[in-house]
Amino acid sequence: MAAEIVGIMVSSVAVLSDVHGVLPVLEAVLADPSVREADLIVVTGDIASGPQPVPVLERLCAEGERVQMVKGNADRELVALRRGEQIEPPDEVTLWAAAQLREEHVQLLDDLPHPFVVTVDGFGPVVFCHGSPRRDDELVLVDSPLSRWAAAFAELTPEHRTVVCGHTHMPFVRLVDRRLVINPGSIGMPYGRPGGSWALLEHGSVSLRNTELDIDAAVEAVANGSAYPHRQAWADEYLRAVNSDADAIAAFTPEGDRPV
Repeated sequence: MAAEIVGIMVSSVAVLSDVHGVLPVLEAVLADPSVREADLIVVTGDIASGPQPVPVLERLCAEGERVQMVKGNADRELVALRRGEQIEPPDEVTLWAAAQLREEHVQLLDDLPHPFVVTVDGFGPVVFCHGSPRRDDELVLVDSPLSRWAAAFAELTPEHRTVVCGHTHMPFVRLVDRRLVINPGSIGMPYGRPGGSWALLEHGSVSLRNTELDIDAAVEAVANGSAYPHRQAWADEYLRAVNSDADAIAAFTPEGDRPV
């Protein structure tokens, strides 16, 4: 089903997701003592599609083997666009970001696994994915019905009792028919409140974290550190979390799941 670290158990994992090419928030989260002390950092996809794609990739690579990245739908789209495949660009920033990548960045993203499994003390084998274990772009939300979750988890085996996903940019922890599901939220495009949202798995416990930082300074750093034509407006919207979690849930909830 997935790439897996065999024969290794880690005690703690810091989970980051949906960085979307935002370097100052990523740096603030990586500097958090709990992230620094974690055995492993897993980034669950949508890493580079944003205003600072190359600096973000190079910053994560500088962490070496402490970081395991998972491929998200935006990473897959960057690879396709950079290689000239005929796909519809999801937005302007993705099309721009794809043009910034060098071949080594494209190969790095193309080689990323989805999903990825590692054994974590107190959790057993944990499945790290982007949308869902079966699809990097599947939308499953904290209030999605159990039938949708069951379909998303159809390919998992009974031993996979913990799933960590991203994609929807909203942090939550919930049980799904005895499976523990964790979404760490987003580093670069948070919905609901500003700051870098992430999660810590440690000795069987989960904590959702939010790294606060000077948002004005972060917006300025993105504006000064990117050549994306609309970087100021992009940073003002996403780093300041103009879009609420309620807005996002209303937009992302599949039509069949909406109350009549």
